[in-house]
Amino acid sequence: MIVTGFGVAVLIGTALLTLPIATESGQSAGWLTALFTSTSAVCVTGLVVVDTETHWSAFGEVVIAGLIQIGGLGIMTLATLFTVLVSGQLGLRVRMFAQAETKALSLSDVRRLVRNVVLFSLACEAITAVVLTGRFLLGYGEPFGRAVYLGVFHAVSAFNNAGFGLWPDNLMRFVTDPWICLTIAGAVIVGGLGFPVIFELSRAWRRPSRWSVLTRITVGVTVILLAAGTLAFLITEWRNPRTLGELDGGGKLLAAFFTAVMPRTAGFNSLDIAGMYPSSWLVTDLLMFIGGGSAGTAGGIKVTTFGLLAFVIWAEMRGEPDVNIGHRRLPQAAQRQAVSISLVGVALVAVSTYLLLVLTPHGLDRVLFEVVSAFATVGLSTGITADTGPAGQVLLVLLMFVGRTGPLTLGSALALQNRTRRYQLPEERVVVG
Repeated sequence: MIVTGFGVAVLIGTALLTLPIATESGQSAGWLTALFTSTSAVCVTGLVVVDTETHWSAFGEVVIAGLIQIGGLGIMTLATLFTVLVSGQLGLRVRMFAQAETKALSLSDVRRLVRNVVLFSLACEAITAVVLTGRFLLGYGEPFGRAVYLGVFHAVSAFNNAGFGLWPDNLMRFVTDPWICLTIAGAVIVGGLGFPVIFELSRAWRRPSRWSVLTRITVGVTVILLAAGTLAFLITEWRNPRTLGELDGGGKLLAAFFTAVMPRTAGFNSLDIAGMYPSSWLVTDLLMFIGGGSAGTAGGIKVTTFGLLAFVIWAEMRGEPDVNIGHRRLPQAAQRQAVSISLVGVALVAVSTYLLLVLTPHGLDRVLFEVVSAFATVGLSTGITADTGPAGQVLLVLLMFVGRTGPLTLGSALALQNRTRRYQLPEERVVVG
């Protein structure tokens, strides 16, 4: 149902974007361009094959913003909210579907969770829009209507980790503007933490000892990745004349931090990605693949999965029979799920990279960057998206869709039935490594 919901949203968005009114030229966009843009918006990715501001009309841009909002909140979350508003009650089937999308811990929490998700999302977007609107109005002399439009569009795009921008250079013109960069970075971080973590932090942010394992891992790994990413970009790009080389100390720190935040699957860029050194591309690949928090607007394998794998490795190195996190024991099912998600992600990236290398003349570093960006629903690019050809763009569309719905979600949706085994086979040890 979740996969079908996202698929229907993509098709509706494609149909709307093929209308002549959706383009600045008044001519219908090609079906592939519309499909790619619609998928990128619904899957909150940000990869584009045409410039958003110059190619799409105001109607087209509003459609894109609407698709971003739908994709960010989740098709089933919106369906659940609609059911609550119409009937005032939730059936068990609808609540179970909503639980699968929002990762609620119990069915009784679904209605309250959906309401809080929507209200919190709209509140964060409104705050971000107000700050951005004020900056565009007072700092850059934009007319009031234009400033509001820019503020709202980029607030929706930032909180939902979409990365769509209304300038040809994305946000490069604001590389040293802390009002723009820090506001958008803050919205990206909050949106990428995941709704369960956000709600727990809102209740017990002063008492870390009472945080759940999910919140501890998400917050801890997020802080580590942001700090490590910022330091890596500062070291690598410090003297690069195409990125940080021409900035002063404060500008370099701001740009490096912003660049470390965006691989959490946001897709905005204040530096020229194509001008970065290959070593910085590799760091970005790793950050993109890990992604953000579970049950949020971010993609990737999620920081929770990455953190769980780190604890599994640590327990194995110490010879521990169980994987313990704090004063809690990690279930075997969670360990298998973390390993499965990671290996499926690696396999998808590897196969897709091979196929795109065959389909395009670009080198491995650029192709790998594009594939990871699509799979992790990031939206960053070295500039080859429009040059991948029809077959390559279809491949990226599939990657974005799978990356948003999740490899295991897609697999379970295609499964006909669950198999249960009422016996266990004899155990035999094998040589590993």
